[in-house]
Amino acid sequence: MKDAFGLPQSLLVLGGTSEIALATARRLIARRTRTVWLAGRPSPALEEAAGQLRGLGADVHTVAFDALDPASHEAVLGKVFAEGDVDMVLLAFGLLGDQARDEREPEAAVRVAQTNYTGAVSAGLVCARALQSQGHGSLVVMSSVAGERARRANFIYGSSKAGLDAFAQGLGDALHGTGVHVMVVRPGFVRTRMTAGLPEAPLATTPEAVATAVELGLRRRSETVWVPGALRVVMAALRHLPRSVCRRLPV
Repeated sequence: MKDAFGLPQSLLVLGGTSEIALATARRLIARRTRTVWLAGRPSPALEEAAGQLRGLGADVHTVAFDALDPASHEAVLGKVFAEGDVDMVLLAFGLLGDQARDEREPEAAVRVAQTNYTGAVSAGLVCARALQSQGHGSLVVMSSVAGERARRANFIYGSSKAGLDAFAQGLGDALHGTGVHVMVVRPGFVRTRMTAGLPEAPLATTPEAVATAVELGLRRRSETVWVPGALRVVMAALRHLPRSVCRRLPV
């Protein structure tokens, strides 16, 4: 069960090799979390991540999970919830893609959309139903400020995150009053392996900063968290710019 401050004792991470997710898991283990399931494609990286978290004192299990195989989600995730209550699910898998390539190769663009949106809808609904059945828990969804406004530089990725963000907000409304809390996290540019080599955007942040914001959001029982917080104002302005102006911005 979660403590009085909303921090979980048990955590299921969808996207078990995500640097943001692992930074969040480390922070929660340092506070209270004792049991962690890392769900992702079987790989040495997944096992290494599990080993690192075990070194922090947590009981860690790995789960074979593929976002691109929705037909398997109910069975795979159902086995986790059958082991006992899960206080928090962190939905953190995603694919950035390559905008120029994805425009030329529609199949690659579809893979981005299926990973970031379709896979998340499937896994999110499976976990939401399980959390509702146990009567408590938090579903934390890693969205992105890229979903706030379609931009020429990454509109394929951004559109998939826009869909995910809208889905998570609606799911939060649907679960209101059931004991299940849905929190949408909207980071800006995060310095990770996924963004290595890309031009760094203003207000860039780190996985550790996102983890700190997630913890604070859980304590406050927030519904939306921006990382860093200043992006809320920046994106509000950008969202309302006329398209003719937005096209000329270096974004």
